[in-house]
Amino acid sequence: MNSRVNPFANLAEPPVFTTKAKTEKPVQTETMERIAEENNFPSRQAAKTPKESRRKRRVYTTGRNRQFNFKATAETVDRFYRMADERKVPLCELLEQALDALDSAGGSL
Repeated sequence: MNSRVNPFANLAEPPVFTTKAKTEKPVQTETMERIAEENNFPSRQAAKTPKESRRKRRVYTTGRNRQFNFKATAETVDRFYRMADERKVPLCELLEQALDALDSAGGSL
């Protein structure tokens, strides 16, 4: 029971695998595309969707270590990022400025 069973003991020689030759296509691809175009046959290929542009990554060392999440519409998020970019401030700094402005305007309900 100290020796292991060799799973390849029955094989005299390892099997030899070869690749099959590619068969030639009877009709050229260009010919098929031309015929399909002439007969108004639509392609099954999906149309390419344009990639969304990504925002530039923001890296600020601000000492802020608390996370504050909330849901907003895409327009609001874009507006918030645009305003932060115009002022060249971190997102939290823009939020602090907005809260300070609301407080100074007497923003009580």
